[in-house]
Amino acid sequence: MVSERGLDVLRVIVQDYVASREPVGSKSIVDRHSFGVSAATIRNDMALLEEEELIAAPHTSSGRIPTDKGYRVFVNQLADLRPLSAAQRTAIEKFLGASADLDEVLGRTVRLLSQITRQVALVQYPSLTRSRIRHVELVRLTATRMMTVLITDTGRVEQRLIDVSPGLDEEFLDRLRTRLNSSLGGLALAEAAERLATLADQFPAEQAPAVKHIATSLIEQVLANRQDKLVMAGAANLVRTEEDFTGSIYPVLEAIEEQVTLLRLFGEMEPDQNGFSVSIGSENAQFGLGETSVLTTGYTASGGELSRLGVIGPTRMDYSNNIAAVRAVARYLSRLLGEE
Repeated sequence: MVSERGLDVLRVIVQDYVASREPVGSKSIVDRHSFGVSAATIRNDMALLEEEELIAAPHTSSGRIPTDKGYRVFVNQLADLRPLSAAQRTAIEKFLGASADLDEVLGRTVRLLSQITRQVALVQYPSLTRSRIRHVELVRLTATRMMTVLITDTGRVEQRLIDVSPGLDEEFLDRLRTRLNSSLGGLALAEAAERLATLADQFPAEQAPAVKHIATSLIEQVLANRQDKLVMAGAANLVRTEEDFTGSIYPVLEAIEEQVTLLRLFGEMEPDQNGFSVSIGSENAQFGLGETSVLTTGYTASGGELSRLGVIGPTRMDYSNNIAAVRAVARYLSRLLGEE
């Protein structure tokens, strides 16, 4: 068992090591922090922490660095989350509020989060397993060119250009648009795909080929929307902290490019009572990310589906600041998408 003072010693070792990337010794702890005890007492506390495998000596110096287990205890004991400044909160609101659609707001979200945390930022598209069709639009661009637009209740907008027969008149397109929205509005994506497959049967034989062509495009859009995917920004931040990784950084860069792997990792991370998840170092080894920490929390879109938002970086990261940033951005993102 680690004493309260031992946990405090672990806390300052983590904080000082994150700030300096230098092993932390008992003398520097006494000089920089007000423990009110001698360096010998701190050395005893550090010896106990080392016995518990919470800190380790990287080489034959007097300094120690946190282990993965030490970071885990630190995060579990973390209470002093530094709140974002008023300027940071205003920047989040202003930057994300300027987005025009879901694609842009998620792209802005990861760029902003990577800038605040200086880590790789990730956001999962709203889960669409229970998403429903909000609206379908057909936009004639030229005599032989049309745009089909699919909008879901999560705010996702999918557009596709298709070639059409020059003989399609506006009256026919108006009828088809009305039929599509009355038939598909409110349906789940899987149901919408089934309904679209038989739509051409409801039109006269001379119009059926055109209807089938447009319906096929919409089916492809529906199926594309059912796929989970991630948006990522800030991979260059990993290069900035390359010294925190042993050997080459490229295996880590390759791992974060595998969206299926990251989505599986997100799915296996257990949230705490506040809905936050932290996976540290060796806990991520099976995903090729054994030298990284992953911090995620959930956000909700207008459809009520919960998706994940978070950051990935070296285990030597500022957990307090990063957790606070991820939480703040997720809360604003939920509020923004809920309003829309």
